[in-house]
Amino acid sequence: MTEFSRRRVLRGILNGGAVTVGLPYLNIFLNGNGNALADGTSIPVRFGTWFWALGMSKSVFVPKQTGANYELPEEINALRNVKKDINLLTNMTAYRDGAFFCHYTGWVIYRTGISPAVNNQAPSESIDTTVANQIGRTTRFKSLTATATGDVRSIISYENANTPTTPEFSPVQFYTRLFGPDFQDPNAPTFTPNPRIMMRKSALSGVMEQITDLNKVVGAEDKERLDQYFTGLRQLETQFERQLVKPEPRAACVAPKVFKEDAKPGNDSTLVQARHNMMTDLMVMAVACDQTRVFNMMLANPFSNTTKAGYDKPHHTCTHEEPADEALGYQPNASWFIRHSMESWAYFVEAFGKVKEGDSRLIDNVFIMANSDVSNARVHSLEEMPAFTAGRAGGRMKAGLHIDCKGAQASRLGFTGMKLMGLDLNNWGTKSNQASKEISEILA
Repeated sequence: MTEFSRRRVLRGILNGGAVTVGLPYLNIFLNGNGNALADGTSIPVRFGTWFWALGMSKSVFVPKQTGANYELPEEINALRNVKKDINLLTNMTAYRDGAFFCHYTGWVIYRTGISPAVNNQAPSESIDTTVANQIGRTTRFKSLTATATGDVRSIISYENANTPTTPEFSPVQFYTRLFGPDFQDPNAPTFTPNPRIMMRKSALSGVMEQITDLNKVVGAEDKERLDQYFTGLRQLETQFERQLVKPEPRAACVAPKVFKEDAKPGNDSTLVQARHNMMTDLMVMAVACDQTRVFNMMLANPFSNTTKAGYDKPHHTCTHEEPADEALGYQPNASWFIRHSMESWAYFVEAFGKVKEGDSRLIDNVFIMANSDVSNARVHSLEEMPAFTAGRAGGRMKAGLHIDCKGAQASRLGFTGMKLMGLDLNNWGTKSNQASKEISEILA
């Protein structure tokens, strides 16, 4: 009764408007072992991606040891507090298969398994869309994509070859989309269908009936276009239907504080990092509240224009124009940018690790793959590429390892992730990048 009374207090009025604050994790929502929901449903495993720009400085990025007892080199020392929750994969190869586009081919191969034949045009849907089409159709959002660049043109995801996913770039707008008027608190004791959603669903049903009639009289090319459009509308209809049913309790769901001011614009590394951290906090809680089970986060564009205070060149220009320090053996300012990127990667992983979920943590119930666009940015190398995973995929994956992939296809990382998410695939990708083997060292 005490908790219920407290709940009644938390659902109140603030400045004339209704407010809802989620409760912390309650045992009542779980089974007796704390490893599943009370109705026996397994805690879902989620899929995510994270992107950083312009690779690494190999001599200070790649550990000398493999396995669990490796020492973190100085360029990735920021990962010391999350080392137990990540795997570092090095020496992977993205095969060009003919065409090559600087700062584009590499990351596209990681995320589609295909070397693009045209610059800035995806060869297929990206991996997050493939996974979301299987596990993301029962949540409010099939997937969510955000960027710390502050630029809506920062693309890291594709719905299909012709449709890039527009990223969230404003923390205030992202908060409103996630936790604004249409948010249904899964832990609320009562549920009232949102009348706005009911109106949208009703209007959408009418549109879909008209498209069905139109489909009977148009030509083949128009039918193809309508089918693509119709697929999107069916997805919207499913999302609306889910929002008209009381969501399952997710006690890890605690709505973040209201974002009243947006992050400051600008390319300075401290501003980019601040935006990244704000977007991360929102993304983590969106996942904890089961608003989505598929997510993407982009720290910087491949042609990164992030700047360093007191240094006159942005990151991308630095990688090509800064001479290597003979004593150090690498470009010191280029390395500084990567170290700063690794601080953000550590923040991202740690944010998932801070959320308790049953007898484990949210990080234990995710699979996150992190990749860059190149290995050595100065020469646009697609050999010896690094990547990371984070999480344990609900106990299906090991963590805390450094694995030398010995030149293996970069696409094996995505193939492994999709298999861990339950997709029934014999292979993924095309030509030299077609992967049919998982990275067995990380499988539990």
